[in-house]
Amino acid sequence: MVLLKIRADVSAERIDAVFTALAALGERIDGIESFSGGPYSSDEGLQRGFTHGFCMTFTDAAARDAYLPHPEHELVKAMVLDVLDGGLDGVVAFDYES
Repeated sequence: MVLLKIRADVSAERIDAVFTALAALGERIDGIESFSGGPYSSDEGLQRGFTHGFCMTFTDAAARDAYLPHPEHELVKAMVLDVLDGGLDGVVAFDYES
């Protein structure tokens, strides 16, 4: 699970490109079972400035560990970091096993 604070000046088209690239990782990297993501959509207002989020499910921890240094992941990670508000302060990654 990853939460993102995307800068206000980033266009909707660029945000769409980032999420399209994230979703495409499932076709390029073995071990990704599913991906879903998008903008914050609740009226509850508990997002604390985070504007978007995504969840990526892996077959197991080993698949996740192989994904992290994968060159395709590194390319998309650079796209994500480039749109964040506050650099690494604009992202929270939370891994858990179910």
